[in-house]
Amino acid sequence: MNDFLDLSLAEARARLAARDISSTELTKAYLSRIEATANLNAYITITHDQAMLGAAQADARLAKGKGGILEGICIAVKDLFCTNGVQTTAASRMLDGFIPTYESTVTSNLWNAGAVLLGKTNLDEFAMGSSNTTSYYGAVESPWRSTDASDKKRVPGGSSGGSAAAVAARSAIAATGTDTGGSIRQPASFSGIVGIKPTYGRCSRWGIIAFASSLDQAGPMARTVEDAAILLQAMASYDPKDSTSAKTTMPNLLVDINKSVKGMSIGVPIEYRIDSLPEETSKIWDHGIDYLKSEGADIVHISLPHTKYALPTYYIIAPAEASSNLARYDGVRYGLRINEQNITDMYTHTRTEGFGEEVKRRILLGTYVLSSGYYDAYYLKAQKMRNLLRHDFNQAFDKVDAILTPTTLSDAFEIGDNKDDPLKMYLQDVFTVPASLVGLPSISVPVTLSKRGLPIGLQVLGRMFDENSVVRVGRTLERTAEFKAMTTLVNGILKDE
Repeated sequence: MNDFLDLSLAEARARLAARDISSTELTKAYLSRIEATANLNAYITITHDQAMLGAAQADARLAKGKGGILEGICIAVKDLFCTNGVQTTAASRMLDGFIPTYESTVTSNLWNAGAVLLGKTNLDEFAMGSSNTTSYYGAVESPWRSTDASDKKRVPGGSSGGSAAAVAARSAIAATGTDTGGSIRQPASFSGIVGIKPTYGRCSRWGIIAFASSLDQAGPMARTVEDAAILLQAMASYDPKDSTSAKTTMPNLLVDINKSVKGMSIGVPIEYRIDSLPEETSKIWDHGIDYLKSEGADIVHISLPHTKYALPTYYIIAPAEASSNLARYDGVRYGLRINEQNITDMYTHTRTEGFGEEVKRRILLGTYVLSSGYYDAYYLKAQKMRNLLRHDFNQAFDKVDAILTPTTLSDAFEIGDNKDDPLKMYLQDVFTVPASLVGLPSISVPVTLSKRGLPIGLQVLGRMFDENSVVRVGRTLERTAEFKAMTTLVNGILKDE
């Protein structure tokens, strides 16, 4: 069984096509692994029967020499994507038991490519969080343990923590995530896997439960850069149902993925050397710079002068959009309803009991910055700052082909840390938020273990719609860093019964 679990997506795809293995065998192995790692709470819903049926159908197509680019590959889907006939909750009591009668565009693309659904993964409620501890269904536990305190449970990162934990623990070969301010990249770094946030508009948002509409973007989470690129290839498409979907052709990300970075200019922003950057993370960033330099890349120090305003800008715009998007959950049309004598009490009690504390905090913050008398002072000013950040990056990309930064401030923290300090939790997104505000593609690649034996990743940012350069640089980092700790450590902690 472990032989199946050790296959990368690319390897499994090749062996399925060659008929060396069957999708049924592969899917059975992963369903058994999900049971063996149930303590992680990575899944909200497991679609056992649907998975086995999908695998059998994939095997039939493969036997005829047919199938898509993911034919027979069993994956997990973040429980923010609406799936026809399968419960979709956004990890909230508000949508507990909600079963959509339609399919999101991204998951439709995956099923059309031949992928098989293992289940729906846990997340921070409505994707609001950086730890995956705000879910109505309970916190997700990372499969990693530090070498200095092996009994302490760690967060997998958030909001796509269930997807990250599942991929890291070998209970999914790959998974979908969504990234609003870092919700793919931060958990990828914490969990020792690869995560890509594509260019805003590259993947359709239709059928994805909204958090902040001008920021939300779906993306892949996988073990390798190649695997993530393959999954993104299947996820992305133009969609007329999404007004923000980009009418651009998705390039073949595998064409240049192994091409040398020799001659490429890699930007290193001086503003990312913030006072709170730990020395260990700074040194790991320097190692990443050395890796790329040794491969022939030109390192260019650049300035992104408005970087220090990115986090406060994000925490005005994102809550404002969340306040608007979540107004629909009123107990009338769908979702939770707390019956009361009058409609005002019904609204109030439904939203009070249906939303968790972090979601309510962000709704209140968003409502405040949009309120009369404060709109110009906060929301309008934040939008102006967003334009300045965009200008900074445009100028930088006149000089460089890609930008290298840390993904996170540090390795994963313990479950329960930062829960009483929202500001400290929000600072977890300090390096990922700028790319989200501007809509740039970016990738997090694991490069080493911290002194505590926990993964840390580096982030590569690229020009709009230049995912090719992002995965090319990311693949070079992956190859030169030779990060192999994930397999050894995860299999050492989580053994099949």
